[in-house]
Amino acid sequence: MLHHYGASLPAVELNNTFYQQPSAAKVAAWVAATPGTFRFSVKAQRGGTWGAFGGSPEPGLPWLTGPYRAFGERLGTVLVRAPDTSKRDDSRLAAFLEAWPSELPLTVELRDPSWQADETIAALSAAGAALCATDDPDEPEPPTLRRTGPFLYLRLRRHDYAPAEIATWADRLTPFLAAGDDAFVFFRHDEVGRGPELALELMAAVAAAAGPASLVR
Repeated sequence: MLHHYGASLPAVELNNTFYQQPSAAKVAAWVAATPGTFRFSVKAQRGGTWGAFGGSPEPGLPWLTGPYRAFGERLGTVLVRAPDTSKRDDSRLAAFLEAWPSELPLTVELRDPSWQADETIAALSAAGAALCATDDPDEPEPPTLRRTGPFLYLRLRRHDYAPAEIATWADRLTPFLAAGDDAFVFFRHDEVGRGPELALELMAAVAAAAGPASLVR
């Protein structure tokens, strides 16, 4: 299935890495099943992430990040999801960003509203880490897109999107892509495969709005 997916779409957000660390053999199989231009966004293992983000990050980060190096240049980014209940703590975020290996591209998802502050944006920008924007079905308004790292990262988590909604997202992404920015955009994992269909629709909408453009570096 990954081989078929990779023939049509340029990137995937790995979900099972959030629950367990991938073996070197599994990473090699994923890489072998996809084209050389295909990129993987790896959701960091939750236990290691929450330990590193919530406490002293240095001891656990080598264990957490070690397996991700096996992706080599095929690693698009590592997505670190702070616990949903994690309130803004500037010193904790600074310690985490300071300890993170600079050679591994980093995206941080901060769900609690308290993180929506200029200090958060400044810290991520200084570290070159992307801020994940999440369009959540529980939220009445779509998220603001802010580029704090070398690319945008957007998770479209509603259960479905009408053609007009896809067109709106294409319009919002177009100025960034036209300026030369890259974007990782992922729809939610679902049981019937609607996510990949929506991804193809979005790619077509972006191409129609701004001409051929990639949604992933």
